[in-house]
Amino acid sequence: MENQTTLERLDTKVSQILSQYNDLKSANEALRTEIVTLKSQTELKDTEIARLTDDNAMKELEIEDIMSKIENILG
Repeated sequence: MENQTTLERLDTKVSQILSQYNDLKSANEALRTEIVTLKSQTELKDTEIARLTDDNAMKELEIEDIMSKIENILG
């Protein structure tokens, strides 16, 4: 590297910077894609949690109704 001209050293450094930039750009895009995927999965899980919460509430009402009927039978 000692025998390189200033222009050659500059060219080498610029090439290294461009390579690093492209690598970081690819990594950034991969992370953005992962974020979108995770957000989508979170929305699906939130929807499932809401459905299960509603199902649980309905089951609680059914249990209360059955308990009321049993209490009426017993007396």
